Amino acid sequence: MSRVGIVGIGHTIFGRRSDATVQELAFEAYRAALEDGDVDPAVIEATVIGSVPEYHKQRSLAGVIQEYLNLNPKPTWLTEVACASGSAAIRTAWMSIKAGVHDVVAVIGCQKMTELETAEILALMGRVGDVQWESGFGTTFPGYYAMFARRHMHEFGTTAEHLAQVAVKNHHYGARNSKALFQKEITTAKALASDPVATPLTVYDCCANADGAACVILANERAARKMGGDRAVWLDGNGCATSSMSVLRRTDLTGIPSAQEAARQAYEMAGITAADVKVAEVHDCFTIAEIMAYEDLGFCAKGEGGAFIAEKQSYIGGSTPVNVDGGLKAKGHPVGATGVSMACEMVRQLRNEAGERQVPGADVGLTHNVGGIGQYCFVNVFKKD
Repeated sequence: MSRVGIVGIGHTIFGRRSDATVQELAFEAYRAALEDGDVDPAVIEATVIGSVPEYHKQRSLAGVIQEYLNLNPKPTWLTEVACASGSAAIRTAWMSIKAGVHDVVAVIGCQKMTELETAEILALMGRVGDVQWESGFGTTFPGYYAMFARRHMHEFGTTAEHLAQVAVKNHHYGARNSKALFQKEITTAKALASDPVATPLTVYDCCANADGAACVILANERAARKMGGDRAVWLDGNGCATSSMSVLRRTDLTGIPSAQEAARQAYEMAGITAADVKVAEVHDCFTIAEIMAYEDLGFCAKGEGGAFIAEKQSYIGGSTPVNVDGGLKAKGHPVGATGVSMACEMVRQLRNEAGERQVPGADVGLTHNVGGIGQYCFVNVFKKD
């Protein structure tokens, strides 16, 4: 069956984008992707938009964006699975190309989050948990991940210092990413001394909301080789799984079952193991989430995530560099854009175009994008010929 390649990528600056509407952000990323791949917009047969509608004033977002991109009457539709909406859009486009329905599809992840007050966003995010049995009693996103952190600490001896070291690493690389929200280094001491959010998580353990967009243009193998030549990057592994929406029904709070299953699927489809991954983007909505991802993806054994960051194994030069664009933690997290942003970074890395953040010899990359508190997870494997 024909492979699916990425032939163009585009990415806006993440941050407080009061200078642009959501459709303008989408166009900014789309235009950059067309320019990156020297793609004629006439070959785009459809668009898939990844976004969470509740954060926008605009309703029925896909149609508004499609019109703004001047792509009517071509088909468009919206995907929404909380913070993994961008990766769901990529999977949807990948499936349509694999099925032979379309040859070339543009995927755009976009979100405007700074128009809402923090309290509104926290309330919306809290409702991603089970409304009947959990969120109605005051659970929040930081609260859920604080439970994961406490359990990981209890079972494996993970420390607050380990959590802070994840933040230090991601800010180190975010300072070298011109698209990142936070382009500044921090110290472990500063992270540990920041205000508490949900014990043991502090301010520097938590990612920040942002506005932004990212775009990838996918094509079947024939079209990708014609348009992209040797710059095409191949999406050869595509795993997707779900977990219980309620933590009350989970038997283990030290990992995310959907991530483990999605990784298994992606590795099998791509014909690789975790040891083959040269660079990864993982969903570090909180620092404990990155530590759990090391283990869920097989980069280290269960319970060894704290040691993995302490030994700098997730830095460039370590066994598996992770989030060398700053991750959600420093780059920012416009929820619908995040999964597509991760894919953009993988393409840069596998093309050897990441500059001072380049991982030497990167020919296999992975993205791990979690929706909600693990209800959804998408793991993608990218390869370079």
